[in-house]
Amino acid sequence: MSGPILVIGAAGRLGAAIVEAFADRPVVAHTRSSLDITDSGAVLRTVAAAAPAVVINCAAFNYVDAAETNPGEALGVNALAVRSMARAAESSGATFMHYGTDFVFDGDAAQPYVEDDSPAPRSVYAASKLLGEWFALDVPRGYVLRVESLFGASRGWTGRSGTLDGIIGSLERGDPTRVFTDRVVSPSYAPDVALATRHLIDSGAAPGVYHCVNSGQATWYAVAEECVRLLGIPARLEPITLESAPLPATRPRFCALSNAKLAASGFSMPTWQEALQRWVAARGGRAGTLQ
Repeated sequence: MSGPILVIGAAGRLGAAIVEAFADRPVVAHTRSSLDITDSGAVLRTVAAAAPAVVINCAAFNYVDAAETNPGEALGVNALAVRSMARAAESSGATFMHYGTDFVFDGDAAQPYVEDDSPAPRSVYAASKLLGEWFALDVPRGYVLRVESLFGASRGWTGRSGTLDGIIGSLERGDPTRVFTDRVVSPSYAPDVALATRHLIDSGAAPGVYHCVNSGQATWYAVAEECVRLLGIPARLEPITLESAPLPATRPRFCALSNAKLAASGFSMPTWQEALQRWVAARGGRAGTLQ
């Protein structure tokens, strides 16, 4: 495969992991400061200049509640910009990799969603991400990897915190930590997602949608309990429900994803517990149970 890997959104949690996963290959990395992805002309020129083998888009508008009052920005970044990147990749003969979300589903399932399940977005954010999926898949060599509750930031991370970052930070400060007992998730460890991305590229797996989450499922409360166990510190977990914490945007109650299709391609994602253990150890947590 000739040409570099072009990573867009390289300063984010996932983008940084992608750059690291391709450390042995030429990489052209762009951040928000070097490329305005909502400028279709700039996107086309940037991709053409790089002449990449693969374009990997890690940029997204992930402010779920803010999307309700800023639908134009959410659609601009999560949908229209994806269309520009996908078309620019196609024009350059490059593969296009994009990342979706569990939020495209309604959360009414009783078992992990598979790629062929029908989306039913219930928020502006979810709808904007679904449109982005469609644009990404509208090119011959387009891939969408649906991820969920991404985690993996270092202790010194200065970017936007994810749910697990917030839980860990709250526990380490000794603050009361409010956690949902009725949301079921399959978290995604960014370095594992990056390795899965590389596998799909290097193996020549068929384009299309793949669920890319760590194996297994749990409520956020159970995830928080595992964080407490790994950190080995006293904690005050406060159970809450979706009804008791009304939010502007609707959250899917059950959003576990099956990664069986990814496994069938030859890449098995570790369990979320094992990934969480690696993350706590890597960021220098107390992690008494890891001795």
